[in-house]
Amino acid sequence: MTTSLAPLLTRLAAVGPYFAADPTPRADPSEGGFRPVAELYGDGIAGHVEEIGRRMGTGAGRVAASTAQLGLASRLWSVALGCAALGGVVPDLGPGRLWWRGPSAGPVELRLPAPRPLPGPLPEALHRAVAVDHLAPLDEAVRGRYGLSPQILRGNAASALVGAVRVLLDRVPDAPCPPVPLVEHLLARAPLEGTGTFLHEEGLGVAFTRRSCCLYYRVPAATCGDCVLRTRPPGRSA
Repeated sequence: MTTSLAPLLTRLAAVGPYFAADPTPRADPSEGGFRPVAELYGDGIAGHVEEIGRRMGTGAGRVAASTAQLGLASRLWSVALGCAALGGVVPDLGPGRLWWRGPSAGPVELRLPAPRPLPGPLPEALHRAVAVDHLAPLDEAVRGRYGLSPQILRGNAASALVGAVRVLLDRVPDAPCPPVPLVEHLLARAPLEGTGTFLHEEGLGVAFTRRSCCLYYRVPAATCGDCVLRTRPPGRSA
């Protein structure tokens, strides 16, 4: 079962802001201050991390960089997995087709004019759409500039994926294509393999415990929902 992408993306936006990607055709996709997502995989990541650090009060260092990467991964997984669950299709989110804008608050806004599907089975299309086309170049840019370890970035990507399926199970419990098997497949292969323990119980939702730290604990009185520190003995550092 597949669904036309533009109407599907319009429906998906109602699930929540992380699932929104505007499919409206535009002669100029940059209208309104949007920029190609590909810019974030080069020098453009610095400005985004600086803005995240300003909002968090941490400055543009490793904590802000980790949070920025996790936030972008969340947006990408949410759109891709949401389309797969609701419509049985994965959109081509290639960096040259996807546009972004940073709002004053909330997640980055995405624009995907004239969306088209990726061919192939859903698990492979999801892997290509996010892990290959986006996370690989994004992680390289973040590692090179901010020195974050691959373990942190892989753990962030896994947390982002699990966050997307949590929302889908809560808000679209009867999705035509169940998303949990897709998530289990993605968590069992590189780059997400070994990033944490994933559990799903019908009617109760999902649980995920990371094996790496996102660094969010360095923000006063804050930890992430998948925090590895919950399972560490007192006195152990991240």
